[in-house]
Amino acid sequence: MALVAICVAYFMVIADTTVVNVALPSLGRRLHTTTTGLEWVVDAYSLVFAALMLSTGALSDRRGAKGVFQAGIACLVAASAACGLAPSVALLVAARAVQGLGAALAVPASLALIQAAYPSLAGRRRAFGIWGGIAGIAAGAGPVVGGALVAGLGWRSVFFVNLPIGAAGLLLGARHLPHPAPRPHRADPAGQVAGAVSLGSLTAALVDAGSPGRSAPLVAASLVVSALAGIAFVALERRAAAPMLPLSLFTSAGFSGATAVGALINLGFYGELFVLTLYLQVHLRLGALVAGIALLPQMAMATVGSMLSGRITARRGPRPVMLAGLALGAAGLAALAGLSGLGAAAGGHLSYVLLVAPLIATGFGMAFTMPAATAAVMEAAPDARGGLASGTLNAARQTGGVIGVALLGTLVAGGNFSGGMRTAMAVAAAAFALGAIMTALFVGGGRGAG
Repeated sequence: MALVAICVAYFMVIADTTVVNVALPSLGRRLHTTTTGLEWVVDAYSLVFAALMLSTGALSDRRGAKGVFQAGIACLVAASAACGLAPSVALLVAARAVQGLGAALAVPASLALIQAAYPSLAGRRRAFGIWGGIAGIAAGAGPVVGGALVAGLGWRSVFFVNLPIGAAGLLLGARHLPHPAPRPHRADPAGQVAGAVSLGSLTAALVDAGSPGRSAPLVAASLVVSALAGIAFVALERRAAAPMLPLSLFTSAGFSGATAVGALINLGFYGELFVLTLYLQVHLRLGALVAGIALLPQMAMATVGSMLSGRITARRGPRPVMLAGLALGAAGLAALAGLSGLGAAAGGHLSYVLLVAPLIATGFGMAFTMPAATAAVMEAAPDARGGLASGTLNAARQTGGVIGVALLGTLVAGGNFSGGMRTAMAVAAAAFALGAIMTALFVGGGRGAG
C-alpha cells in the first residue's frame, strides 16, 4: 500500500508533463498566446521542477521523506486549481511554476520512501520497475485523457483532474507511507540560487531564440549569464561544507553515466512530444481528442516498455536494458527525422500511417531505458544519500526536458515548420545515440538480483 500511495501521486506528477501538450493549441487560442508562450506553459513546470530538485532531495533527507512528500502533493493540487482558473497566460505560467515546486518536493521523497519500504536489492529493483511503469502509464494516458477532456470540457479541465487524484494520494500516504529517519543536512542557498539562475537563463535564451522580435544580443547575454552562473555553481559546490550537490557522487562512473542518460532521453522524448503535438493539431488539423489518439502508439508503448524494463532489470541488471532501449529510441527518432524530410519535400504533410512504427520505437525505447537508469543511479549511491541521488537523477531528467522543449520548440518556431521538424527530430535521435554511447562506456554490467 505504501507503493500504491507513492505511485498514485507520481502518476499525477508525470501526467502533468504530457496531459498539457494536447491542450496547447486550444489554450493558445483562448489565451491569445504564441508558440513561445506555449513553450513557457510547458517549461515553467519542468524548469522549477528541475531547479529545485536537488535542494528538495536534501530536504527530504533532512526533514523526513514522508512529510516532504505529502507537502509536495498538497502544493501540486492547490497549484493545479490555480492553473484551471488562470485568466491569462502569464498567470497560467506562474501557477505552472508552483506546480513544479510541488513536483520537486514529491519526487525525490518518493524514491527515498521506496528505499525505506524495500530493503532488499531485488525488491527495490522490482519496486523501481513498477514506479517507472506508472510513469509510462501516466505519460501514455496523458495525451488521450487530455484530448478527451479538452474536447468535452475545455482546456481548463486538464488541470482540474489533478484534484481527485491528489486527494487520493494524500489520504493513502497519510495511512501507509513509512517514516524513514531524518538525516542531518545543512541548507545550501548559494548553490541553489546559482543553479536556478544558470538553468533559467539557459531556458530563456533557447525559448527567446525562436521568438519573433527578440534580439540576438539579448539571447547571447542570457547564455553568458547561464555559463557564469554554472561556473559559480560548481565552484560553490566544491567549497560548501554541506553542498546541495555533493560532487563526490560523480566519482562513480555508473552514477554519472546513468544520470546523463536521464537528461538525454528526456531532452529527446519531451522535445519530440512538444513538436509532434503541434504538428498533429496545427499542421494536420486534427482535433485534440484525435491528436491524443494519434499519439497512442507511442504512449502505449511507453507503458509496456516501463513494465518490462523493471522485470528484466531485476534479472539482468540495468546496463543491457538501457543499451537496448536507447538504440531502439534513437532508431525511431531518426526515422521521424527522415520522414520529416520527405514531408518537407512533399509540401509539408506526411501520411500518419508512416509515423506509427517510429512512434512505437520511440515510446518503447524511452520507457524501457528509464527504470533501468533509475536503478543504476540508486544502486551506485549510498543509502544515506538516497534523497540526494534521486534528486540528482530527476533534476537531470527535468533539465533535459526543459532544454528539449525550448530547443526543439525554437527549431520549429520559424516559418518553415517541416524543415525545423526534421532538424528537431535529428537532434532528438542524436541525444538517444549519445546516451547509448555513455551507457556502453560508463554504466557497469550489474548482474541481476533474482
